[in-house]
Amino acid sequence: MPVQIRGLLHAGEPLSRHTSWRVGGPADRYFEPADRADLVAFVRALPANEPVLWLGLGSNLLVRDGGFRGTVIALHGALDELTRDEAGQVYAEAGVHCARLAKFAERQQLAGLGYMAGIPGTVGGALAMNAGAWGGETWPTVAEVDVLMRDGSIVSLTPSAFEIGYRTVVPPADFLGFLAARFKVTADVDGRYAAATRDSLAQRKATQPVGKPSAGSTFRNPPGDHAARLIESCGLKNHRIGGAHVSQQHANFILTEEGACAADVEALIEHVRTTVKLKTGIELHPEVRVVGENVDA
Repeated sequence: MPVQIRGLLHAGEPLSRHTSWRVGGPADRYFEPADRADLVAFVRALPANEPVLWLGLGSNLLVRDGGFRGTVIALHGALDELTRDEAGQVYAEAGVHCARLAKFAERQQLAGLGYMAGIPGTVGGALAMNAGAWGGETWPTVAEVDVLMRDGSIVSLTPSAFEIGYRTVVPPADFLGFLAARFKVTADVDGRYAAATRDSLAQRKATQPVGKPSAGSTFRNPPGDHAARLIESCGLKNHRIGGAHVSQQHANFILTEEGACAADVEALIEHVRTTVKLKTGIELHPEVRVVGENVDA
């Protein structure tokens, strides 16, 4: 590129190295900025029609085996500032791990962000999908966000600038990605909130396949029900396609093993959706984002 950058820029980077399912083909270009200024300079030099994929931990993402035709911008490790500001709010950049944010709030004796401990991704990813856990969701705790626009400008926006729903966020026109957020918090002087968060984490470890290759919950919970209950009721626990299978421990998790490919995961997602619809009449909708190209036959 004509612009001078200080970060890492690779061609043909396998995205299986950067997604929690450990599958996915190569990106045409893969960029890890050194810092915010480096990111802004890089974005301003991109062609106006360049496809861009914003990447955190890749924990809610399925990249098809043909890879991504465009530029992947990876923020984890670059945008990692985490502080408490003068107004008493918590400021977290988009590359901060959600679990780190929750732990920071706990150490500061602040309540309201414990649910973040149950989200296996970054702040940027949580903002992009209104991620949640244990009854808490991202956007109700957001006071303001800093975002990068397609032209490289940085603007601060309130939640009213977005259309926000259950696991969905529609940004304004010309939006490119989240840079940071300011979170509303309250005092947790007696530690009661922190104790409840620790109990929820223990429950998560006991009931979910933590530490195994997955994307967390695969499907959104339908109104008044749970995707895991529906999948299990259809006898799909441990159902396998290629190197992907439904978790025996928690039916809303799809796990991969060595030798798996993205096509295995996508086929299994579709099989689960079709089977649940046929047997229960309920349509399940994936939480995960599917991007990229299939491998040509």
